[in-house]
Formats: sequence, structure tokens, C-alpha cells
Amino acid sequence: MSVSRDQKPEPHSNVAADTADNDSTSPQCAESPLASTNAQMSSEPVWISPGSAAFRRISVALFLAGYATFSLIYCVQPLLPELANHFGVGPAESSLALSLTTGFLAFAILLAGAVSEAAGRKQLMLVSMCVASILNLIAPFLSDWHAFLVLRALEGLILGGVPAVAMAYLAEEIDPKGLGMAMGIYISGTAIGGLSGRVVIGFLTDMFGWHTALGAMGAFGLLAALGFAVLLPASRNFVRRPGFQVRYHLRAWGGHLKHAGLPYVFLIGAFAMGCFVTVFNYVGFRLSDEPYSLSQSQIGLIFVVYLCGSVMSSIAGALSDRLGRGPVLVVGVLLAGLGVVLTMLDSLGGIIGGIVVLTSGFFVAHSIASGWVGRLAETSKGHASSLYLLAYYLGSSIMGSVGGWFWDHGGWNAVAGFAVALLFCALLCGIHLWRLAAKASGDRGQGAGGNAVKGELVDAT
Repeated sequence: MSVSRDQKPEPHSNVAADTADNDSTSPQCAESPLASTNAQMSSEPVWISPGSAAFRRISVALFLAGYATFSLIYCVQPLLPELANHFGVGPAESSLALSLTTGFLAFAILLAGAVSEAAGRKQLMLVSMCVASILNLIAPFLSDWHAFLVLRALEGLILGGVPAVAMAYLAEEIDPKGLGMAMGIYISGTAIGGLSGRVVIGFLTDMFGWHTALGAMGAFGLLAALGFAVLLPASRNFVRRPGFQVRYHLRAWGGHLKHAGLPYVFLIGAFAMGCFVTVFNYVGFRLSDEPYSLSQSQIGLIFVVYLCGSVMSSIAGALSDRLGRGPVLVVGVLLAGLGVVLTMLDSLGGIIGGIVVLTSGFFVAHSIASGWVGRLAETSKGHASSLYLLAYYLGSSIMGSVGGWFWDHGGWNAVAGFAVALLFCALLCGIHLWRLAAKASGDRGQGAGGNAVKGELVDAT
């Protein structure tokens, strides 16, 4: 195994700074219910500290990556009526322009972590952003509906190289004391990207038409990729693994799935995203009907609440570094549930207020869960991140479609009930993780398995 000249081996204990006097290779490591999926520690990691110039560069670069990825994914959502009219397809078929992208994205993310082990973190993210942006520039010139869908599917496949790898990069390079903040800033970039992809393109469409608007989003993506390439430092704690070693990747995925805590984090991502997408998929149908009769541009402005998500994800990350991940995660899920309940009110203000609360709670939960993956999976972080995002986007695709059945058979109250049920499942997973972390912290206080209980478990209580 070779290490590039400016790299150091990937750390096998990203909490070495928190427990420098503990031996991570101790046999007691297996005693903790949330012990990380670690191997023998090869060297001390070279962390990037919060507040440093490198930390700020990474934060801005990963913000741009999140922006480009999610603006390109979701820019077609407000264009679905335009696409239906232009290509002569129905509303359900027009939704494939988005669902195919997110569906292929889910499976691409699973492989992206493995590919990045050989290709490198920064290189894979940069290529993904550039190629996807170029595809978005090509899309407006296609006159065949099926060709357009193939291009959108390819875009999702290629964009899978960003989310999982970005999470792995942050977990490898950022000091654990600032990981929550850094992850929150990245998630805020995804929120701004989702906002831009849904709102900005609507105004551009009104002014210039959907063809120009869609191409403009591709151009914005290329500009973000340029900034990303200039700002992001090369990895320092990453070990390149040449070739595609099937056994290694299967062993890495299997190890994460056998972990005491990681599968619950994956489920939280699936349930939370399933709820979020279900609400946003069908609230437009409700608000376009009587007695609200909102126009498409007015409905599109509701997505401005993504700004709340951007702010809340950064706040949640900072709070988790101080208070622990468990309590902040649970509060986020409860907040999202309150938001869903508020959308059942008849007043327009109550519905919009509920969407604001839901969005805030969702981004709190997503930000915390994303950061927790990086803390629990000390090795093969790209694989752990890819599993989390696979669950996250499968939850979006599957639950979002299932929500349509509730809309058809019971209206909005049925949709809201389904969304609350999903959040209840996420809440159960969060409480279980919190209890495991509390148990691990208690064991440390009693002197049992002290070497196994790393800083992330203490933080999580």
C-alpha cells in the first residue's frame, strides 16, 4: 500500500486527541456497545483545527460542493409542469425527471465511497461536479423525452461522487472538536443548493424560459466546481488503495452494518428524509387547490424555508460539539414532528409555519446524524458515509412515492399521519443510540472498558 508524498496514513482513531493516553489497540475496544469500527492505529492524524485558515477554506469548498450537487439534483422539481407540457407527458411521468436522478444517486453513493478509496477524495468530487454540470448544460437541447430521462439518470449517477466522499473527507481531516461545525456548514450548503435549485430557477424560467434556466444552473455548478478546486486542500489523513478490491469493500460495508450503532444512524437518515420529501412532494397539491389556490411561483417561494435549514444545521453542529449528539438529535426529530402536525391546520399561515418548523427540525437531525457517522466509523469512512446516504436517498425515493398513496386515499391528514409515523421510527432509533452512548459513558465512569469508550461516546450523552 503506497502513500502519496504529501499524505499521511488514514487514522484508525479519529479521537486520538481526546484520549491520547489510551491505547486504541486494547482488546477492551470490543466491550463498548458503540465502539468504532476501527483497526490497528497506524499513526497520529494531522487534524485541521477550527478557526484555522485551512478550516475556513475547507468549509467554503465543501459548502460549494453541497450547493452545486443539490441545485443540480432538484432544479427540475419546479419545472415539472413545463416539462410535461413541452414533452407531452403526464404529471406522474414528468416526475421521473427527478425520481430517476435521486434513485440512481442512492446507488451511486454506495459505490462512490469505494471508488474514492482508489481515486482520491478531492479528485472524485471535482470530476463529479464538473461532469454533472456539463450534463445540465446539455439537457435543454434534447428534444426526446426518453433521452432527457437518460441524461437525468446519468446526472444522478455521477453526482453520487460528492455527498458520501464529502462526509468522509471532513471526518478524516477535521479535528473531532470541530467536526460538528464543519459538517453543519456542509449541510447548510446542501440546503442553499436545494433552495437555489427550486426557487432561483423558477424566477429564471419566468424571465428567460426553462431551457435557459436549466442551462444557467449548469453554469452555476461549473463556477462552484472552480471555487471548490481552488479552495479545498489535498487530503492529509487519507491512504489511497489502488484498484477495486472487492473483498476489502464488502468487508468494510459488512463491518459497518454489524456495528452496534451505525445501522440506527442509517435508519434515522432514511426515516427523516422520507418524511421530509413526502411533505414537500404533496404540499404543493394541497396549496394549489381550494381554498388556497396558490400559483406555482407562490408555491415555489415556500422553499425559501430552506434558509432555516441552512442556519439550523450550522447551529446544531456547534451545539452537538458542546452538548452531545444524542440530545440534539432527539430534539431535532421532535421539532420536525411538531412541524408536520402544524401543517394539518387549515390556515395558510399555520401550514407555512409548520413547514418552517419541519425544515428546521429535519436539518438539525440530518446534520447530527451525518456527523455521527464520521465519529463512529473510524476506518473506511467513505463506506460508512455511502451506506448512510444510500439509506437517506432510498428513504426519499421509496417513502416519497408511498406518500402518494396516502394522498390519493386520505388527503393531507393521511400524508401528515404517514410522515409522523416515519419520524416516530426515527425517534426510536435516536433514543436507542442515546441510551447506548449513555451506557458507554457510564461504563467509562466505573472504569470498565475505559479504553474503548472514545471521545465521541462521551460527547453523545
